[in-house]
Amino acid sequence: MRIAILSRAPRCYSTTRLRAAAKERGHDVQVLDTLAFSLLLEEGHPSMYYRGRRLRSFDAVVPRIGSSITHFGTSVVRQFQQMGVFVANTANAIGNARDKLRSLQMLSRYDIGIAPTSFARGRSDILPAIERVGGAPVIIKLLEGTQGVGVILAETRTVAEAIIETMQGAKQNVLIQKFVAESKGKDIRAIVVGDQVVAGMRRIAQGQEFRANIHRGGKAEPVQLDPRFERAAVRSAQILGLRVAGVDMLETSSGPQVIEVNSSPGLKGIESATGMDIAGIIVDYIAEQVMFPELDVRERLTVTKGYGVAEVTVSTDSPLAGKAIADSGLREEDIVVLKLENPGHVVPNPDPSVVLCPGDKLLCFGKLAGIKSLLPVKNARRRRSTKRATAAP
Repeated sequence: MRIAILSRAPRCYSTTRLRAAAKERGHDVQVLDTLAFSLLLEEGHPSMYYRGRRLRSFDAVVPRIGSSITHFGTSVVRQFQQMGVFVANTANAIGNARDKLRSLQMLSRYDIGIAPTSFARGRSDILPAIERVGGAPVIIKLLEGTQGVGVILAETRTVAEAIIETMQGAKQNVLIQKFVAESKGKDIRAIVVGDQVVAGMRRIAQGQEFRANIHRGGKAEPVQLDPRFERAAVRSAQILGLRVAGVDMLETSSGPQVIEVNSSPGLKGIESATGMDIAGIIVDYIAEQVMFPELDVRERLTVTKGYGVAEVTVSTDSPLAGKAIADSGLREEDIVVLKLENPGHVVPNPDPSVVLCPGDKLLCFGKLAGIKSLLPVKNARRRRSTKRATAAP
């Protein structure tokens, strides 16, 4: 297998470890400078040049895109995607993770603990924004900072306001995040590869430093993650579209709070703390994906008119509740259950004898008319109907 590692720092620990792990497994691997590419866009033939020469074909790409070159770097990754090359993380996923506001917006829609965060541009909105996350002290973050750079602890409301005004005056967008005192100086980093957490560590700040990043002098220790932390990490990576990610979480009395998701997690701290070959795990995952590429089920299964894929949640008043799949009438409606999911369990291609319970989520393929009858009426539509009925004489 031919692998390209996109990196502007060929001698940094993570890049050298990925390269060594790939070579140990017999792969042909090259480290390529992300800024040395040029892109050629032609009808039906997207291609690239590297240092002036047409690029040879690769089977897989591992992007290590720095924050200073996000736009061009993701353009290069996207071009590889258009050429049919497997990328460990897609351009869209990298963009999702790199923009801290966007990533938290995406996570906030789901049942995932996140640190309360506010974003405001107007000067008059700064103090209200601070109060909305619980008041000072607060954490102030640049939208695209990395490795702890651009993260400031403001102890008082006055200091926070001054910092935010200064940053906004310098044309920098910032987030205002609740400071979780019980987690001061420490956090959890989980490494997600594919659909599982492969390693975890607790990072602990040293001295008076509140940032636990390894690059800021933080120390790391291995940790066996609670299942709640594993679920939060995997789900966060999936929501952002990342196949390889480092998910940072705070330990709070109410459970994990996700504070950041990284698309190019450093490997030195996690490998040193755990003694695990994380680079090798990533390379093995990539090789498996190249051999057995993921398919977009919705795209592949919706080619027949009138058929499609949809997720159906079994409610207490659903006609499916309490019935086995075989007795539910789904097959008679030309509907197949591809996956069943409930808290803590995912069952692909569930057995027909499985009894459906309220709260179960079913990924179904079949006639859209039949699937539609299983979907609940939207609350907004119910409210409008109720309002009209109340207003009628």
